Amino acid sequence: MYVQIYKYEKQQMSKMNQTTAKTTIIMGHPTPESSLANKTIIEKVEKELENVEIRKLGALYPDYQIDVEAEQQVLLESDVIVLQFPFYWYSVPAILKQWIDSVFAYNFAYGREGDKLKGKAFIVSTTVGGPQEAYHPTGYNHFRMDDLLRPLEQTAYLAQMDFRTPVIGHGMIFVPGVYNTQEEVINRATRQAERLLSAIREAVPQPVQ
Repeated sequence: MYVQIYKYEKQQMSKMNQTTAKTTIIMGHPTPESSLANKTIIEKVEKELENVEIRKLGALYPDYQIDVEAEQQVLLESDVIVLQFPFYWYSVPAILKQWIDSVFAYNFAYGREGDKLKGKAFIVSTTVGGPQEAYHPTGYNHFRMDDLLRPLEQTAYLAQMDFRTPVIGHGMIFVPGVYNTQEEVINRATRQAERLLSAIREAVPQPVQ
């Protein structure tokens, strides 16, 4: 009897976690409305995921003046934090770097009292213009994507967050008549959105069967 009660309570708690868990996606594209791949990903995730907030930095802060208090409050209320961005010069776009520098502050994300993000799931989702084979020691870009994303992994580590496997999409550049077709990029972005949805759901406690 006690085993049954315990199992029932555990099921209820897991269901509650699944229902109430909040995901926040930090959209780091400087001009989100002109994006093809990132816009496709965001639209699909927003349509299919419950309790998700999208923070489009390019639209919120065109002057790059980040509202640190507001952004920190959003993170405090989140269980899963996703950075969604195009891969610019082997890094994040300038506005996302400004956001990280401002929001992941001393005694908030790190430092003696900086445990406010401890245990929160941290997912990197990035769109890359080049093909996967270009990101290899013998390839055009010399390094693997996992290596180039180490600074973000270390950021999560310092903030005591749960760094999840990055979600990476290649061949996302669209230049009419030069690189890819619009349909190809949309299809790739849709598949990346599906992988991102799976990653988010895996990061949220699942109900006990």
